[in-house]
Amino acid sequence: MATTFTLIKTVTLTTTTASIDFTAIPATYTDLVLKYSLRTNTTYALNGFYFQYAFNGSTSNFTQKNLAGNGSAATSSSASAFYGITDPSDWTASTFANGEAYFPNYAGSTYKSVSQDVVAENNATLGWDVIYAGLWSQTAAINQITITPAGGSWVQYSSASLYGILKA
Repeated sequence: MATTFTLIKTVTLTTTTASIDFTAIPATYTDLVLKYSLRTNTTYALNGFYFQYAFNGSTSNFTQKNLAGNGSAATSSSASAFYGITDPSDWTASTFANGEAYFPNYAGSTYKSVSQDVVAENNATLGWDVIYAGLWSQTAAINQITITPAGGSWVQYSSASLYGILKA
């Protein structure tokens, strides 16, 4: 089975920005992939570690499970939002969290599943690797994806690229 990745859009920030937004996503692909490198201007204690997704402007009707490890402990949890982790401002300077989110059948008429893998690191003390499984309980095609830090803004040089996937 041949698979083709087509770049839809890349956003690389030149200044501090509140959110990264992909709009007018065409429904012409089988799946979507979002690859990102992110850092916030907010400290770990002030939610600088988390970011949230919105699809078509909505942060409702999400469920999520995750499995996380930091080298010395493993945890799992559930949430009623779809989120990821990022490097906060008080972690190692110029270090960005890197991840990938996969959106199969994003334009179909069924609920939308999402899987995500992200690594965030603080070289001074620890690193995190988290895998996520999420469900957006809506049948509308995803035509907009927004990622917003839970606290503060994205810093300069944060970037995200959205790809459309066609499966033969």
